[in-house]
Amino acid sequence: MTLNPDAAAPPPIRLKDYAPPPYRIEAVDLSFALDPKRTIVKSRLAVRRDKAVDPSTPLTLHGEQIELIKIALDEDALPPSAYEVSDKALTIRNLPQDFTLDIETACSPEANTALSGLYISNGMFCTQCEAEGFRRITYFLDRPDNLSRFTVRIEADKAAYPVLLSNGNNLSEGDLPGGRHFAQWADPHPKPSYLFALVGGDLVAAEDTFVTCSGRRVALKVFVQAQNIDKCGYTLDSLKRAMKWDEEVFGREYDLDIFMIVAVDHFNFGAMENKGLNIFNSAYVLASPETATDADYEAIESIVAHEYFHNWSGNRVTCRDWFQLCLKEGFTVFRDQEFSADMRSRPVQRIKDVRRLWAQQFPEDAGPLAHPVRPESYITIDNFYTATVYEKGAELCRMIKTILGPEKFRKGADLYFSRHDGHAATVEDFVTAMEDASDEDLKQFRRWYSDAGTPTIQVKEKFDSAGAYALTLAQSIKPTPGQDEKPPRDIPVAFTLLGSRTGAVLESGLIRLNAGEAANRFGPYRERPIASILRNYSAPAIIDQPLSLDDRMMIARSEPDLFARWAATEALWRDISLAFAGAVEMTDPNAALARFAAALGASLDGARGDPAFAAELLKAPSDAELAQHAAVIDPGRISSARKRVRETVAGALKDQLRTLYRELSTNLPYDPGAEQAGARTLKNATLSLLVAAGEFSLAEEQSVSATNMTDEAAATSALAMSDAPMREEVLQRFYMKWRSDTLVTNKWLVWRAMAPAERALAEVRALLDHEAFDLKTPNKVRALIGVFAAQNLAGFHRADGAGYEFLAAQLLAIDKLNPQLAARLTTSLESWRKLEPVRRRAAEAALDKIAAAPGLSANLFEMVSRLSGKAPAG
Repeated sequence: MTLNPDAAAPPPIRLKDYAPPPYRIEAVDLSFALDPKRTIVKSRLAVRRDKAVDPSTPLTLHGEQIELIKIALDEDALPPSAYEVSDKALTIRNLPQDFTLDIETACSPEANTALSGLYISNGMFCTQCEAEGFRRITYFLDRPDNLSRFTVRIEADKAAYPVLLSNGNNLSEGDLPGGRHFAQWADPHPKPSYLFALVGGDLVAAEDTFVTCSGRRVALKVFVQAQNIDKCGYTLDSLKRAMKWDEEVFGREYDLDIFMIVAVDHFNFGAMENKGLNIFNSAYVLASPETATDADYEAIESIVAHEYFHNWSGNRVTCRDWFQLCLKEGFTVFRDQEFSADMRSRPVQRIKDVRRLWAQQFPEDAGPLAHPVRPESYITIDNFYTATVYEKGAELCRMIKTILGPEKFRKGADLYFSRHDGHAATVEDFVTAMEDASDEDLKQFRRWYSDAGTPTIQVKEKFDSAGAYALTLAQSIKPTPGQDEKPPRDIPVAFTLLGSRTGAVLESGLIRLNAGEAANRFGPYRERPIASILRNYSAPAIIDQPLSLDDRMMIARSEPDLFARWAATEALWRDISLAFAGAVEMTDPNAALARFAAALGASLDGARGDPAFAAELLKAPSDAELAQHAAVIDPGRISSARKRVRETVAGALKDQLRTLYRELSTNLPYDPGAEQAGARTLKNATLSLLVAAGEFSLAEEQSVSATNMTDEAAATSALAMSDAPMREEVLQRFYMKWRSDTLVTNKWLVWRAMAPAERALAEVRALLDHEAFDLKTPNKVRALIGVFAAQNLAGFHRADGAGYEFLAAQLLAIDKLNPQLAARLTTSLESWRKLEPVRRRAAEAALDKIAAAPGLSANLFEMVSRLSGKAPAG
């Protein structure tokens, strides 16, 4: 693979080179004169040089794609000879120790298609400053270890932008000449620039109040466009529950007089935790029973909580540098997972969290994009908002809690917050607080933060005639880019021993596997034990355990831990499917499939008291998930094998599934709560299998008669991914019904992207020119191009390479508009080296095409370099 020789490789930034800034901006007064074409920004910076720094050291402020109009030092205009301006920075020399800088700049929000900095979304001004967007607004120390107190004045046309918002508390507002008005905001808490936020638009607010544990009243406001005001109720409800939960579980009270959320349609992320003014992707704010599914409601609940929890784990205590990103994101993901578990079913939440980890993070750890939870280097930090930082980072927090126990973990969290409140912290600060609160040595555990890769735990069992049982665990980790040697980690392994005859629990406990191999002896027992390893998934590791079909079925039937039951069932779906694909060896896959179908039917009957859990048992791993477990990926064979297994299971259980479907088909008024949502999930899981068995008319009837989007979407999507004769008619009817609702039509784009393999690429190509699609809107790009490339295994990975050629062309087009989005879409090629030879060559050719293109952004350059194995040394 050859990178464009005319393109200079951007230099990597390294953790080992970190140094504190020689200057600090202690306070900043900002003034905005909003205009879509040319916004004027005036900043007054109170700056202090560190006393230990050489006085000749210049001040370098970050700045990109902005125009410098004028600059003054202590109110005296600086001549051009006193400073230097480049395309990345403003450098000023010969400065006193304490001084004030006045800087006036201009930017063009309407030209900002990258959606980083200040931009326009549907006629509304909004910002996204994490990670390095503030430098697109004005010159500043745009790094997380510079914490400043912000005051902000915003001026705009009152008719066009009647609502003007920023962080903190509102100080004043009023009218100005010429039909303009102003609002002034102040945030009493020092914060880094990435937490700055501004919104100006024609918005209305859904309002509520929350009374904190100390009796303070906090105003809650969700700002949306007027037509969406009736879709904010669940967001407010989720926010109030999150605020109460954080007080009760982590002792964290909110610290401002107001908490605001603003919904925007154009957003690169899910949401952003700006202090007191969260900006959200509208998909995670707006919900009504007619337009949002149960999964949408659940996502709103989780993401609202996540962003609120950042008020402490991210805002009050922030990151020293971007290498510490997992410090705020991993910890906060863990907190929102725990919140969701308390709001819904804890076992089902754990299953969903682990399913996401396996689907997104494990492939990352197994390929060229592998990196530690705390990376050692990067070209652009935007490329490290990854499943490793977020999902695996959360698992590290969960393991610490498992090792310490709940009480000591809470003491450690309290100590971390109190010790580092108002400061920028590191991973070492977090782990040290946990050690100091518990007297536990976590020195070896720190390797989880510094070493990439997923450990494999090899399980060996021996049961002798005297009833003695030996359980030997050995750990190993494959080399990852830049890390060939992998010393042992500290792995908490929760286990249970089940009787192979009775299924009774013989032993349970926790093994700290901190050596390469450890032998454990138990017994004597009257029956052979079966080891159930990593109960509740106590560590993010791969289990290598040669279980027989009977033993795996015993775990699926008898393990008291519901996660372990699900994991055993998931493994049976996986191994039988891969056996039919020729990817794993199995003596008689047909016999195994017949036994599995019967066992699944029995498990389904036994789990009907927990319908959400029963639904998880019925969900076979996706094609993409199955591909992770194949040494060589043949997409067509894997897709065909999965289809065969699902059809066989559905055929064997057809009567049982029909009965269950009828029992669960009720006309109760819609409630997004856990009880009803679990029943609908099970009903629609049965429908999905029945469609696999050819019962298309049942799904068509539900798509027409459904009284909520959950049921309508389940039926329509099942038909969309099938060869049903009415497929196109159902899809067209759905689109015409919902064409005016962009969030609903995004679902339609997803289902189109998951079309059967032989027609998928043609349908996706055609939709590029459809009125429902817009290359400048990340939600739509992710729905169509992202889902097609990442989830439609056989449709994207065509043997003729056309899918790869299509993706390469789209990535180059998107890179010109939104480099962050283009870079993230490359992850669909992270397993390209595992493809069978014909497809592997075609995928490599597509990467070559991207690499050789002129004018690549740093974001896309870095991702293609890492995928090719030619990233700059870091």
